[in-house]
Amino acid sequence: MIKMYIKPDCSTCRTAVKLVSENSSEELETIQYLVDTPSEKEIREIIKMLGIKPIELVRKKEALYKEKYMDKKISDAEWIKILHKHPILIERPIVIYHDRAIIGRPPQTIVSFLNS
Repeated sequence: MIKMYIKPDCSTCRTAVKLVSENSSEELETIQYLVDTPSEKEIREIIKMLGIKPIELVRKKEALYKEKYMDKKISDAEWIKILHKHPILIERPIVIYHDRAIIGRPPQTIVSFLNS
């Protein structure tokens, strides 16, 4: 099964869902992360699968980031709490396949990820 965290009105997310559907016979579970917010534990697991620091999962183009968090010293643990409290700050789409994950930007990277 492939799990994908998406925002339905995001064109990149819609493209990613289409690419997965066209390039994989695996079942796809989509999670609207603004509705079904990942727990802090799930965010830590996603970050571990991505092999990144929490700050690398933050959408830096979001107004909330620019207004409240940009240029501040924030620990990894604090970022995880912030991402849980304000899921709009989570970069998207996130694709999880087995024990690996990728941020699907650009969406075309997802096809090679699924085939590797």
